[in-house]
Formats: sequence, structure tokens, C-alpha cells
Amino acid sequence: MMALVVHLKTVAYLRGKGDRIAKVTFRGLSFYSRIAENCEEVANFNETFRWPIASKLDGNEMLEIQVYNYSKVFSNRLVGTFRMVLQKVAEEGNLELTDTLIDDNNTSIKTSVSIEIKYQTMDGTMGVWSDGEFLDVPDDRDGTFAFETDSLLSGQSHGSGTSPGRSLHGSIPTFRKAGKGVFSAMKLGKIKSSKDDHKKADEPAVLDMEDLDRKAMRLAGSLDPDTISLASVTAVTTNVSNKRSKPDIKMEPSSGRPVDYQISITVIEARQLVGLNMDPVVCVEIGDDKKYTSMKESTNCPYYNEYFVFDFHVPPDVMFDKIIKLSVIHSKNLLRSGTLVGTFKLDVGTVYSQPEHQFYHKWAILSDPDDITAGCKGYIKCDIAVVGKGDNIKTPHKANETDEDDIEGNLLLPEGVPSERQWARFYVRIYRAEGLPKMNTSIMANVKKAFIGENRDLVDPYVQVQFAGQKGKTSVQKSSYEPIWNEQIIFTEMFPPLCKRMKVQIRDSDKVNDVAIGTHFIDLRKISNDGDKGFLPTLGPAWVNMYGSTRQYTLMDEHQDLNEGLGEGVSFRARLLISVAVEILDTSSNEIMSSTEVQMEPVSNISESATGKSEEFFLFGSFLEATMIDRKIGDKAINFEVTIGNYGNQIDGVSKPSSAKKKKKDGEGEEEESELIQNSSEDEADEDGDLVSVSSTPLMKPVITDRNYFHLPYFEKKPCIYIKSWWQDQRRRLYNSNMMDKIADKLEEGLNDVQEIIKTEKAFPERRLRGVLEELSTGCSRFVTLANKDVSQAGRTKLDRERLKSCMREMDSMGQQAKQIRMQVKKNTVKDKLKLVNNFLQRLRFLADEPQHSIPDVFIWMMSNGKRIAYARIPSKDILYSIVDEEMGKDCGKVKAVFLRLPGKKGFGPAGWTVQAKLEMYLWLGLNKQRKDFLSGLPNGFEEIKAARSGPGLQSVPPLTLVYNMKQVFQLRAHMYQARSLFAADSSGLSDPFARVFFSTHSQVTEVLSETLCPTWDQLLVFDDVELFGEASELRDDPPIIVVEIYDQDTVGKAEFIGRTFAKPITKMCDEHYGPPRFPPQLEYYQIYRGNSTAGDLLAAFELLQIGQAGRADLPPIEGPTDSERGPILPVPLGIRPVLSRYRIEVLFWGLRDLKRINLAQVDRPRVDIECAGRGVQSALIQNYKKNPNFSTLVKWFEVDLPENELLHPPLNIRVVDCRAFGRYILVGSHAVTSLRRFIYSPPNKASNNWATAAKLMNGYMVLTNGGAQSRSSPSLYSRTPSRTLSRPAGDIIVNMDAEPSVRKMDTVVKLEATSDAVVKVDMNEEENDKDKTKKKKKKKKGEVEEEEETDESMLDWWSKYFASIETLMETLKAQEAAQAEADEREDLEIAAEGADIKPDDLPVKGTKTKEKSKDKKSSKDKKKGQTGDGSEKRPVKPKVDELMVYNKELESEYGNFEDWLHTFNLYRGKAGDDDETALDDDRIVGRFKGSLCMYKLPLSEEFTKEAGFDPNMGMFQSIPHNDPINVLVRVYVVRATDLHPADINGKADPYVVIKLGKSEVKDKENYISKQLNPVFGKSFDIEATFPMESMLTVSVYDWDLVGTDDLIGETKIDLENRFYSKHRATCGIASNYSVHGYNVWRDPMKPGQILAKLCKEGKVDGPHYGPGGKVKVANRIFLGATEIEDENGLRKQTEEHLALTVLKHWEEIPRAGCRLIPEHVETRPLLNPDKPGIEQGRIEMWVDMFPMDMPAPGPAIDISPRKPKRYELRVIIWNTDEVILEDDDYFTGEKSSDIFVRGWLKGQQEDKQDTDVHYHSLTGEGNFNWRFVFPFDYLMAEEKIVISKKESMFSWDETEYKIPARLTLQVWDADHFSADDFLGAIELDLNRFPRGAKTAKQCSIDMIRNEQELPTISIFKQKRVKGWWPFVARDENDEMELTGKVEAELHLLTAEEAEKSPVGLGRNEPDPLEKPNRPDTTFLWFLSPLKAIRYLVCNRYKWLIIKIVLVLLLLIMLGLFLYSMPGYLVKKLLGA
Repeated sequence: MMALVVHLKTVAYLRGKGDRIAKVTFRGLSFYSRIAENCEEVANFNETFRWPIASKLDGNEMLEIQVYNYSKVFSNRLVGTFRMVLQKVAEEGNLELTDTLIDDNNTSIKTSVSIEIKYQTMDGTMGVWSDGEFLDVPDDRDGTFAFETDSLLSGQSHGSGTSPGRSLHGSIPTFRKAGKGVFSAMKLGKIKSSKDDHKKADEPAVLDMEDLDRKAMRLAGSLDPDTISLASVTAVTTNVSNKRSKPDIKMEPSSGRPVDYQISITVIEARQLVGLNMDPVVCVEIGDDKKYTSMKESTNCPYYNEYFVFDFHVPPDVMFDKIIKLSVIHSKNLLRSGTLVGTFKLDVGTVYSQPEHQFYHKWAILSDPDDITAGCKGYIKCDIAVVGKGDNIKTPHKANETDEDDIEGNLLLPEGVPSERQWARFYVRIYRAEGLPKMNTSIMANVKKAFIGENRDLVDPYVQVQFAGQKGKTSVQKSSYEPIWNEQIIFTEMFPPLCKRMKVQIRDSDKVNDVAIGTHFIDLRKISNDGDKGFLPTLGPAWVNMYGSTRQYTLMDEHQDLNEGLGEGVSFRARLLISVAVEILDTSSNEIMSSTEVQMEPVSNISESATGKSEEFFLFGSFLEATMIDRKIGDKAINFEVTIGNYGNQIDGVSKPSSAKKKKKDGEGEEEESELIQNSSEDEADEDGDLVSVSSTPLMKPVITDRNYFHLPYFEKKPCIYIKSWWQDQRRRLYNSNMMDKIADKLEEGLNDVQEIIKTEKAFPERRLRGVLEELSTGCSRFVTLANKDVSQAGRTKLDRERLKSCMREMDSMGQQAKQIRMQVKKNTVKDKLKLVNNFLQRLRFLADEPQHSIPDVFIWMMSNGKRIAYARIPSKDILYSIVDEEMGKDCGKVKAVFLRLPGKKGFGPAGWTVQAKLEMYLWLGLNKQRKDFLSGLPNGFEEIKAARSGPGLQSVPPLTLVYNMKQVFQLRAHMYQARSLFAADSSGLSDPFARVFFSTHSQVTEVLSETLCPTWDQLLVFDDVELFGEASELRDDPPIIVVEIYDQDTVGKAEFIGRTFAKPITKMCDEHYGPPRFPPQLEYYQIYRGNSTAGDLLAAFELLQIGQAGRADLPPIEGPTDSERGPILPVPLGIRPVLSRYRIEVLFWGLRDLKRINLAQVDRPRVDIECAGRGVQSALIQNYKKNPNFSTLVKWFEVDLPENELLHPPLNIRVVDCRAFGRYILVGSHAVTSLRRFIYSPPNKASNNWATAAKLMNGYMVLTNGGAQSRSSPSLYSRTPSRTLSRPAGDIIVNMDAEPSVRKMDTVVKLEATSDAVVKVDMNEEENDKDKTKKKKKKKKGEVEEEEETDESMLDWWSKYFASIETLMETLKAQEAAQAEADEREDLEIAAEGADIKPDDLPVKGTKTKEKSKDKKSSKDKKKGQTGDGSEKRPVKPKVDELMVYNKELESEYGNFEDWLHTFNLYRGKAGDDDETALDDDRIVGRFKGSLCMYKLPLSEEFTKEAGFDPNMGMFQSIPHNDPINVLVRVYVVRATDLHPADINGKADPYVVIKLGKSEVKDKENYISKQLNPVFGKSFDIEATFPMESMLTVSVYDWDLVGTDDLIGETKIDLENRFYSKHRATCGIASNYSVHGYNVWRDPMKPGQILAKLCKEGKVDGPHYGPGGKVKVANRIFLGATEIEDENGLRKQTEEHLALTVLKHWEEIPRAGCRLIPEHVETRPLLNPDKPGIEQGRIEMWVDMFPMDMPAPGPAIDISPRKPKRYELRVIIWNTDEVILEDDDYFTGEKSSDIFVRGWLKGQQEDKQDTDVHYHSLTGEGNFNWRFVFPFDYLMAEEKIVISKKESMFSWDETEYKIPARLTLQVWDADHFSADDFLGAIELDLNRFPRGAKTAKQCSIDMIRNEQELPTISIFKQKRVKGWWPFVARDENDEMELTGKVEAELHLLTAEEAEKSPVGLGRNEPDPLEKPNRPDTTFLWFLSPLKAIRYLVCNRYKWLIIKIVLVLLLLIMLGLFLYSMPGYLVKKLLGA
């Protein structure tokens, strides 16, 4: 038997003396205790009450204990009540606690009660304590348990007894249980005690690192340092306590604003198209735009390689919902639309969510929408990329196409989608809608009413559903605000679909045009789960709420977009009851409809309760403050209206149905089918009297605050609103998402902290991260315990159940992972782990978003004059009440600062950034029956004023106003120190900023500082006599927020808004001491926002000081104004302003570049002013900017006092002015260096000097470096060495220096004594010198002839080198991916190891070992692979070619913009753009200042200045070249461009290159390349230039046009000066090998030896010393290398160049002077077009060499002109065919036969197709031809492509060059004379890899095509001559391949020269004719020789039949004659004539 037992022990702290009695209530059943007589403080009851219970104890049930003063005569007087939720009891079964009571006003009183509760379950056992619930803390101080009511999730305080009425029932009950550890509040997230306990009032609210250690000592041991939160520098100071919630700082709605997008699609080719002999065209369709490829004739695998670009300017949501549709159409032409073969659809969002926003070289599967049983209709290979503004797309390098021919492995599907997608039906059921607004004017209605006499609803709704590019509609319900459809719309689509969202829209049908009433998007990812325990998409039946524009009907609705689902809806529109279900189809069954047309059919109604039980909800709100009301509306009276759904909406809410249904008030407690959406203002007779909703505040006239804002005088009287409404009770959904949201908020805050700690370089970020993970895992486990309740509730849908399961799984695994990751957080892994944890955050946010709505959102509207002005939308879940803390909405029962904004499009841009009004609001939403707590969160100290007419008995009517009779007076001090990186608001590119501080109804302004973006106001603003209402103690914990707005002062007009931030003051009550650690407050940075974008930081501190009895005398004194010039302005006091030190800042002035005109005048005599913290220095004046833009004096310095704390350093301003005549100065532009940290000089540490680099090597840069030319940041250290040597102090270490590929290792010996010389041994044998990256595994078996192996030197050219390098690049990228995967694997191993409890210290070693093992395994596997490949190896063996480095990005991005000592600062001028999407500042740039800075603390150590050759004039900038003009030869090599944006209508471009440098411009217009988007230019251009005047090189690609001007496609700019002067030596790349002739000739005029000598001299490095035996010593390194070289005659000579080159390639290891030198390279630069900012228009591959003219002249440029294709001739002899299927029936005999001929062409040249003659009448399928085809073609060996040039159409001006794969197509046909010929079969042979023909017809089978991948292949370019049998195939009706014949053919390939020597004829013609085929006699054409036909057909077969017929005929004739002549004879005879 189950029972609940309550043992009531004592009631303590009673007042007075008297009799007491207690009443204990559970489940409505009350017991009274005995009367405790005459007790004083304590009443001992010691009684036990028992309730036998039949149903299980629910965690939400309440136990109530009321204590009364007992009186025999009068009624008992209530002392207080204790209520508790039995959740813990239900879980634990046993509970002891002592807790305080609360009185009628829900405030806590001293009296406390002690009870023990037991819950006996069925089996009679008592519940036991489960240990996992509590965290063990070793220190057991008093054995008490702080009860976990407010757990980690809630933002509530812990254990503070200070503000009553905070948690559920007063403060927190404590449990006694012996022997348990302390469940300390310290463990729970942040230490809240410092803020909540007055006993520790001396502790800071904001912990700083120094305090941490003190604090930790004080709390000795009980404290885990992980859990302490540091003050976040950016957020509102984190002491947000429990009465206020955080304000949202981002103001502007982000969605709905249109953005630029560009979608580029390349259709490469199609394969395996189903159908016979088709002429396919591909149609690409996005939304409504269609583009077509050209048509390819008679082929099933057309090759297009055509590029299409679509440009859009739409909001992101619209863009991502657009459908991309690829379809293949057969034989489309001008007259007919063609027949559809198949389509493929996906939405743009799917592409955008791919890595790099693109699919590259993937195969799309085509399916037929009209026949879903058909299966795959073919494949299209394409690239699809979506580029938004600011995205840059990395195009993978064009690799060889071998891997991509594997179609199955490269399908165009996102990760995780199965390749075999099935068809499915999506059922969207539309049941009914409620609360529609009126969509018609009433005038018409009144007319109608007059005529017809009926009143109708003014809306004709229907529902339209869009999904995957298809639309379905329900029927129209005429004139109904509450339409009922009960229909379902069925879509048939592949599953999983590649379209993420379904759009459900209610529309109003209208004769003119239908308009949307409201739109809802269903995200399929949120209503399904693709895991192994996942579920198909399902939803509802559930109500969805629709929001949009305001409800009053206007003909032209300015916010119509909102109803279409763009932007945030500003009002409730309607709600719609829908459900979604998906059924996977079994396409094999017969009764399936095979079309995918959208269908609509009726469904049955669903019951009322299906969506949940309808409950009465109560919404209460109180307006505590309304300030910052925009002055435009400040002159009229204002009121506020709160609505939820249509409840409370008085202007335009009610649309009552004409047939108003009466409420059913039947006694059976039947569900109230009230007009759920009706406004409940009819007085509902309610159990607590007539409660009328009050939804708006009284009108009130605003009072002026200052020039910009007004406020409403709500001083002590705070108006309230309350609304009753009916909704289905689906709170569980909201509770679950609230819990997840809270976990996520907590996590986000923690992560921000960690990032802040990392950014500010404070200690121990890893501890904080561990704390965050600890919180996360506790939060997750708490979720799992709480979420699993109310499972049996009405209206739970399948999605609710499945979602709950999957959320629980997810949260559980997330908690586990968090625990594991917490173990791995080490100092060096913080950043990686941070990334992982960020993924958790995304995941949580995704899970928390509940797809099934329940209660609509709450809208607060500010009304002026009956018009709606501004609104705020508050999600109902945020204010939803629950008795469980975690489930409560984050703003429920809290005061929140709400900012109102303008609706819809008005809210975009600057209008949306200004606050329309700021409210301090208290909101509470919950079930009406839980209403008693609704005031508990308000600041204390108020009285309720209720409506006058409520009777005396109505205790629970909500108040109309709250009157605060407690008020406190404060003084606020705002210490405004400085701001940085503000927004530029004036045309000069600067602002004149001032800050305005708002607090409550007060505001003050700082002074205006002119012309700066980094103002240092250093000003104290004092707000006197600020009155705040409420209890003092609460105000201390929860002061209101301060709003700081920053404006730009304009001389005319009003000040312009440039940003806003929030802050919380630190509060001091009058009884507290003003002193450390809380006071004086520290300056903090607050992030300033403008719209959604950040706009700088404010450095300030705020303190709020209570003014006590003694008035202001008690407050800490304020020093008066110190600076006489500033007048009465108070400076920030000393304790708060930062501590300063003396710094010296040295400035290197180099020059100015690219200055634009100012006010139409050229800049002629510019000067640079540098200013920092009020001090500064001016550069020398440039006398003539045109002649020489460099400064004459290079280095100047100034001294300045700066804060010791680097984070507080003010910005440094660089301003350029132009000195005009008459002493006028004009500002040209300015630049603010916000952070000086990168310029702080730290002196080199002598001791570590030499070995710093060695140590670096030791730290295991286990990077796969790219070897050779690319040996990048460090030589790679293959950890083959046993790991213990790493820790040995001395001894040899082997560092493998990787000058060769990563397969062959070099031994580099480094001795590890700091004194000795390091030997770096690089063994390169002479032969290996020309080898570069030969991969050993690629070698073939020894036995094979290696004719390919030895590449002829003379054959190689620069392109061989280039292609080899690209291949290497691809391999490196793959290797990096593999390494990444390996690292991940290793991490998993670590996690596993941890699970097995291995000490973390063993891990690194373990890790490396496993890594080595796997590496060895891998390489051995690879070797094996290499040995078994006998000729079947697909890839050709790589020849040994020297390589260069191909960078797939700009060179400067690889080398830090070449700012190793010369920095470039962009100068800005003009207003910053209003576009919040990364405001593009490029157009504001007016020039660049080149120079550098260096700052250091004074005094500097001596030794620096004592070094040899120290030039005191140059300060820290020693050994810098001089900046006099210098003449340079610039040689620009342009290799090729890729993926150009098409410029012509035909989707192509005719590109050519233009190069500009200063005045000189080279146009290569005559060499334009026709109709090509991937042109190969292969050109070099020489330009002479003089630095610094001409240093910006522009390489542009233009499109040539026959008429009109040529258009710019894109350009790239290169700053040559920084390259020229860089230490990385970017003048001419260093080749990987030194050779004096051939394709790899050394192209620098200086030989390696000279370069090395020069570098050593400049870097003051000892060396180079060449020694015998191929050694060279530089500094203290010894390098080894080859010493011989071969000249062009093959003679060997001694040389030191190889040695020098080895040193250069390892120059970065040289101590002090070393850095990476730039290798010989090709860089890939994006082309940009100024008209389309930020979107890449293609890329160009190029490089630049520079040679100073005062050096020896360089040799001629290398020839990189594109390879010319080689001319070949392919001769194909068709000997015979066999087993060709027979098509025709004979006219006479009905026999099967075929008239066979064979057709052939080389792919892409269908027009040149050739046919054999016809073998007529083959009866067996055998045909004999002996016919020769001759195909001449041009071929590029390196790219394996045929090059064809042809005019695109008859109108084309010139020929276009195409490159297509070399494929020979042979087809067999049946000739028909009167109808079209019939296609029988075909085979396509890729001339580079095709299967060897079979020796005989018998051996030839269809497997030669089916298993093409497995069979050995041959290349005609190697074999030259091949003969054999090949199969012809075609596809039958079921899409299966079938054999349709066999052909015996001979292929013979000759070069053009060979072909000329031995010519042959076509067909069987001379020269070298083939003999006539030996055909049987039957093969001829019957109507050409009819007699012969008769002879053959008739005589052969029917010989005997014919003879018989002739005989019979003769007999018959004789008989006839006989009968004919008989009578005559008889007569004659008879008559006797």
C-alpha cells in the first residue's frame, strides 16, 4: 500500500505567547494537529500524519502546512504557510528539512517549521538516497546539505537568506544526513555568495585574478578553482542576480534585409543517360531563372563543361529556400520543348551549409518525376557553389579526373545522406485555423449586409504549402474567421529530401490578387532525426502560430513582407492546426501512383483534445519604468498594450465569428470550447469573482528627460496589466526547451569568459573551461532527470515523444562527452577544446528550438493617439512559470529591460538603432490555478491597489497599480574614461563623439571631443538624488541597468547615434565601508553595439552610492576640477584611473601611397601626425608628393605616459594632413591603431638564442611539411626516434630534414650542447639531385619494361614542372586531411584511454607510438600495393621532375602580408557605411601610410645600444634599407585563370590580360582567348618601374567585345614594394634545385652563393665557410650537400652552389637572422570586381619577379607559353560485326534480319562522324565491312584532352577552343530507307584507358563494360596499335544494360608526320585500300536489282512449291479449255457436221 507520511516536529521563532495549531494538507485532504498550549518561541508538535494514496506520487504535487494562533472564541489567525513541491520526495522517498514560513503577501517571515517526510512505495520499501544526485566535496564541515532547488540551470542565488520570497518557498531548506560531504554552493557554478551575503560585504562582486588566490586560501580546500567566474570584459557585468534578467543588446532584426548572393554552377558532363540515341541538353533552374547548355548530338554521355552564374539580391531566408533544379532534356529545339529525361533538385541552403559552401565535381542522380518506379535515369557531374558577400570560396585545384570517374563515391549529396534515396510521400494535413484578421474593408460588407441581410466574416482563407519547388493548396473557405478544412496535401519526393524547409501559408483568396495572411516554415531537420535511433519527419497535430503585420486592414500594407515570413512578425495573425507525416514508398508494389504531382484529399476531423487539454492561462505584467521615449512621439499621451494571441488586443484583435458559438458550461467539466482566441473581455464568471482582463495601461503624458528623450512619470505608482486566456496546455514543450536554453546560456557565458581570459592573456583559462564543462555535464544530467515527466499528458504528439527521447539521448551523451573533454583540458589544448565545446553550444541551441508551438508570443505595443508606434516581442516560453526552477522561463517573475523598436522595414538601418522606448517590465505567465505566486519576483516594498468594484471577499484579484512606499536615494557616479574604435560618422572619416548616460529617469552628457574615433573623456558624471523604489538590500544586489549611448555631434542638425552599451553599477549601501576589495571600482571594457554590429568599446566604471540620513557628507569625497583649461569638468578620480608608466614610442616614417584627391585638389605636400594619449610627433613634410612620396627623415620618437596594463592602452592615431598655401591644413585621412601590443619591443634573450630553434624542433613540429622547395615553417620531425631521447639533456638527436619527399628521409644530426656547432647533415647523392618527389611506391615491378620511366630531358618544359607540382599540391592536401583524421583518431584513443583510467602523463608518448605504428602500417600497405600492380596501375608513373610551390592563395597571406618590418596602415575618410553586414570600408580608403612603430618602457637596457654598428638615429629600426627611389625591372608571369565570371550573353567570356603599374599599362588585347572561362595565358610581361612612385601592380582580366567597350571581369592588386623590401626575399623565388641549363635553369641573376653571402652579411651571421667534402658552415650549423654540376655538354664541374642552396632552403633555422625564404612558386589570386564587392569573380595563377636595375641584368624570361596540342591521326578499321540484334521483319517471309552499318566519331566531333557502307540483310547479325575511318585530331598530352576549335554558331565572330576528353564512340545501326535509321547499340572507348579487346568474338562479353573498373586498361597513346573485339551495348526498357552486338575493330594511332609518310584512304579507297568484304549473296537492296531479289528470295526457297503450282495451273487450264470446247464438239458430233 502506498502512503505519504509527514512527521511534524517543531515550529520555531514564533512571536508572542499563546496556543498554536497546525493544519497539514495534501491532495485536498487536511489534518489538524493537536493544540500546543501556552508555548512561547517554540511549539513542539511531534505528530505524524499519514495519507494512504492509490496513485503514484507526482513530482509536481504540493504539501501545504499552515500554522495558526489558536483561539477558542475568535477564528484562528494565520501565522504563516509552508508549501513545498514533493518532487524530491517522489524521487528520494525520504526527506528531513527545516524551512521558513511565508505570510499572506508571499513574503518570508522568521518563523520556521521542521518536518520529516517519508513516501512508501508499493513494495513497502522506503526510498533510499541515491548517491549520484549529490556531488561529493571532501570537506565535511557540518554535515548539512544545501538542497539543490535552484540548480545549476537557474540563474538564481544560492543559500542567501537576504531576500525573502525568492525561491519556491522562501530560502532554501537544508537536509540533515550524517556522514555526507558538503554539497557546497561553491561547487555550483559561480560563487554567488560574494554578491548575496552581507556578512562578506567586503568582497568584490567582480573577481579579479589576484583576488582569486586570496579567496581560494580563505576557503581552503572546499573550493574548486575551475568554477569561479571571472568578470567578463564584454558583457554587462555578470552579477545579474535573481530579480532582473539580462537585457538583449542587439537591437536590429537581422533577418529580412536583402544581401548579394552569387550561385555558380558548372555542368561538366552527363553519363549513363537512359534512352536510345539522344540529343541531351541540361537545363539549370534556380527559382524562376532558367539557363540551358548547348545540345550534344546522339550520345548518352555528353561532355559540356559549361559555366553558369546566377546573381541574386534577396534576404538570406528567401535565398536558402530557392530550389536548384538540374534537368536533362532530350532533343529540345526552337520548335519543340523536348522530352524530360530526369531531374535533380536541392535547395540553396543545402549547398550553403556544405564545407566551403560548395559541391565540387560531384555526380547528381537524375530521377523521373513522372515515374517514380523507374529508378536512376543517369548522372550529371557538376560543381555548385553559393557565395554570399564576404565568403571566399576555395576552389580545389583541378586534379586529374581519374578519381572522379567513380560515380558512386562522389555523389552530389550532403554528408550523411544515403546514396540510395527512396521515394516518400509527405502528408501535410490542414485541419483548421482560428483568429484570422479581417482582410477586407467593412464598406463592402455593409453594402452586402444591406442587400442580403447577413453579416459575414471578412476573409476567404485557403492554405498553400510549398515544398521542394512544388505547391499545393487547400480549398477556399468563404467568409470565415475560423475556417475548417480537414484536408491533406500530399507531396511525393525523394527521402531524405534535399530541401530543408516546408512553407505553410494561409492566404486570402481575392478576385484581384491573393495576399498572404501569415506564413510558417517547418524545418524538416527539427521534426526528424537521422540517427540510428532516429525517426521520420513527424509533426502534430499541433497548432502553429503565425505572426506578421498589425491586424488592422489597409489596402496597401507596408508590412506585407512580414506576412510572407520575411523579418520578425510584429503581431499575432492567426493559428493553424496542422500535422505532417512521412511514409516511405515501396516502389516495387503495383498500386502506387507513379507521378509526383501534388494531390489534395479530405481527411477526417480530429478531436478537440488531440492537441492538449485547454487550460486557462494568466498573464500579469507591471511597468516599473518607461524611459528613453523618442522625442518625436513625446508630445502626445502614451499608453502601452500587452497582447497574447488576440487576447488583450483592443483595436484590431477581435474578429468574432458571425455565428458566435456560446460557451458550453456543462457540469461534466466538459472542455471549455471557448472561442480560444476571443478576447475575454466579456466578464467571465470565474471562481474568484468577475475577473476582467486589463490589457493596457492608462494614458499618460511623457515628461522631458533631455533633448532626445522623454519618460513617463511612473514614480511610486507602477501600472499593471493582466490578461486571462485559454490555450492548450503544452507547457512541457516549453519547459524542456527552457531547460536547454538555460544550459546553453550558461555555457555561452562560460565560453565568453574563457575567450576573454585567453584574449587578455590572464592565467588559467583551462580551469575556467573545466568549470564550464563541469556545469554543462551537471546541467545535462539534471535535464535528463527533469524532462521525463508528464509523459501521459493529453495532446502529446508522436513528435513530442520522439523529440523527448532524442533530446534525452543527446543531452546524456553531451554530458558524458563534457566529462571526458573536461579531463583532457590542458593548458595547450584549451583552444581546440574550446572549438569542440562551441559545437555543443550550436547543438543545444538547435535542440532547444521547439518546432511545435503552444502559447503564442507576447507583444508589447506603445500606442500614441490610438496608433501603434513601436513594439517588443517576448517569447512566451521566456516568461512561463513553473514550480521547478530550471523549467521556468528565464525572464519569468523578473524585471527585464525591454527596448521597443519600430515594426518591419522601418526598423532597418539607423531608424532601427535608436531606441523608441526603454521599459523596465515585470512579466509572469502561468496557469490560472498557479496564480498565487505571480507577484513574488517583484522588487519588495509595494502595496497593491485593486480595481474599485471588486468585493471584499476577493483576495486574489490582481492589482491595477503597485504603489511603492519604500524609496531609496542614491548618487550615481559614472567614470567615463575613454572609448576606442568608434564608428566614423563624419565625412572626414572621424567623429566628434560624446556619451550620454541614462539611469532611471536621469541623463547626463560628457563633453564633446572633436575629430577622433578614440576619445579619452576622462570625466566623472555625478547623478545626484536618484530615487529608486524598493527594498535597499534588493537594490544592492539588483540595481537597474545603465544605458550609455554615444553620439556624434554635428554643427547643424541633431547629433547622430553611433553606438550603445549597457552596464550595471556596483552598489554601496550607506552602512557599508567604501574601500577594497569592492571599491573603488575597476575600469572595464563594455562592448558598444550599433544595430547588430559591434562598434567599439567603452572603458568606464560605474558606482551607485546610497545617500543615508547624514546626506552627502558620508559619501567618499570628490576632488574638484583639476585642469583649469577644462573648466568645471570633473576628472576620473585617482583610485579608478589606471596607473601610468613612461613609454617611448618610436615611429618609422617610410612613405605615403595612393593618396586620392581631396575636394578635387591633388595632395601635394602631405605630412603625418602621430598622436597617442595627448602626446605625439610629426613627420617631415613631403615636399612634392608626385615626385617622391617617401619621407626624408626615417625615424622619430616621443615619450608618453601609458597605463601599465597593456589592455588599457589607448589607441594610437595616425592622421595625414595636406599643407596648402597660406598655412591651411586639410585632413586627408586617418587610421587608428587600436592595439599597440604587436608593436611592443621585447629585448632578445641571449641565453636561449641559439637553441630556441632547436627547441622548437624538439617540440615536435610533427607537421607533414611539403619537403624540398616547400620545407615550410620547420623541417618535419618524424618521431622515429624513441621518445625517451627527447628528454635527454645531451646526446645526438636525429632531425630528419626533409629536402626530399616525405618518403625518403634525410639524416640531419644535431648535437645538443649549446656550445658545440650543430651539424646538419643533408645527404643528397648526385643522381638524387634531379629526382624530386618520386614516390617509391609508384614504381612498377622490376620485370616490366620501363619505357615511361626515363623522361627525356628535352621533352620537359616549364609546364611539366607546373603539372607535377599541382599533383604534389593535391597529394599534400590529401596528406594533411589524412593527418587531420589521424589526429582525431588519436584523440579518440586518448578518450578511450582515459575511460580505462590511464594516467594522463603516459598519454602523449602512447599517442605518438600509436601514430607511428599506424604510419608504418600504412606505408607498408602502400608498398605492397605498389608491388602488386602489374601494369594495371591506373596512374602513370610520375617522371622525375623538379617542382615549384603552388600556393592556392595569395603569396602574402602565407607570409603575413610581408609586414615583417614595414607595415601598411590604410587611411580612412568619409562616413562608415550603414550596412551592418561587415561594413565594407574599401571605398573609404583614401590612401596608405607605410611605416612602423616600436614602443618600449623606459629606461631600456644598456647592452642593446652598445652593439657594434648601432646607429642611434635609427633607434630600434637598425639595418633597414634606405628609402630613396630605386629602379626595378618587374617581370609578371601570368599562367592561367580559372572560373571566370561570364561576361557575355552566351555564358562565356573572351578574356585577355591587362597589367598596370604606375603610368605604364600593358594590354594584351590582340591575344584574347575566345569563349573561354578557364583560359591558359602563359605569358610574361616586363615593365620597368621606379619604387616608391609606382609600386602597386594591378593585374586585370578584361572581356574582349567586338562592339562597345571591353568589360572588366576582375582584377587583383599586388603591393610590390613590401615584397621587394621583405626579409623573406620575395624578389625572385628560390628554385628547389640549381641547374645551369634545361627547363629548370636558375633564373635569378645572383647565384645561390652570392645570395647566401649577402644574407649573412646583412644579418651579421658568421659565414658561409665552405669546407672539404661538401660541407658548409653558417653561424653554428653545418650543412652537407652535393658539389658537382653538369653543364649543357654533359661535363661535370665543381661548384659550391648546391651547398649554398641547401642553406637557403633551411635559412629559417639560422638563429636571429633566419626566416623562411620564398621558394620558386605560382600563387593563386582571387579576381575581384569593384562593382560586386566581396564576391570572387574567378582566380588567376601568376607570379612576379623583381630585379633591381643596379644589379646585373637577369636572363631572358622563361617561356611559359601554353603547350601547343600535338596533331595525331587515329585510324579505325571496322573489320566485322557479330551477334548484332536483328530489328527488321522481311516483307515477304517475315524473317528477322538487319541492315547493319557502323558509325564512329571522336567525342565532341559528332559533326565529323563517319559511317561504313551497309551490310544489307544480315540474317545472323554478322556483318563484314573492311572499312576504314580516319580521325585527325589535336591532342594535349599533359592534360589528356583533345583540343578542338570551331565556331559556336554561324553568327560567331571567331573560333572557340574547347578541350574535351579523348573518347572514341562506335555505334551500330540498322539502316532504313523510308524511316529513320534504328539505333542498336554503342560503345565508348576512352583512348587513355580502355579495356583490351577480346581475341575472338566468343570471348567478347558485356562484362568488358560492366566491370570496366576491375579490368586492366590500355592507352592507345602508348600501345599505338590495337586490334580486338568489343561489345556494343544499349539499355532496355528496365534500364538494364544488354549486349546488342560485337565489333571487330583495329585502332591505329599515328602522329601527323607519320601519317603524312604513310597516307591511307577513307573507306576502301586508295591509297592502301582494304579488300572488299566477303559478304554472302543475300546482302543487297531489293529495289535496286529486283530480278536478283526475285531470284534469291523466290527461287531458292520455294523452288518445288513453284513447280507444283505451275503443274496444277497447267492442269486447270487444260481442264478449262476442255470444258470450254467440249459442247461445240458434242453439237458438231451430234448434228453430224
